[in-house]
Amino acid sequence: MTTITFDTHEFVTELKQAGLSESQAEVIIKLHRQATNAAIDYVKQEHNLDNLVSNKDLDARIKETELKIELVKSELKRDIAETKADLIRWVVGVGLLQITIIAGLLLKIAGTI
Repeated sequence: MTTITFDTHEFVTELKQAGLSESQAEVIIKLHRQATNAAIDYVKQEHNLDNLVSNKDLDARIKETELKIELVKSELKRDIAETKADLIRWVVGVGLLQITIIAGLLLKIAGTI
């Protein structure tokens, strides 16, 4: 529970100077403390203050997210490199096949003339 610094002695002194007895002043302080604690509990519950995120928590989450992004980047670069290598092999293979077909056609045409 959150505590609020409050000078009860000064409060009792002020109440006694206003004409209240010490027992009346003590009861007022007790009720004031209960009302303050109830208000704090209400605000904590209403605004979910127990689940607030601190800057330290945010910094840790940002760092974690940055590390995940770097991991995804490196995986993506690896996948791109693999795809590029596969594409180069495919293009070279098709190129050699075309050269073979064209050479065969040329030899066939040259042989029949």
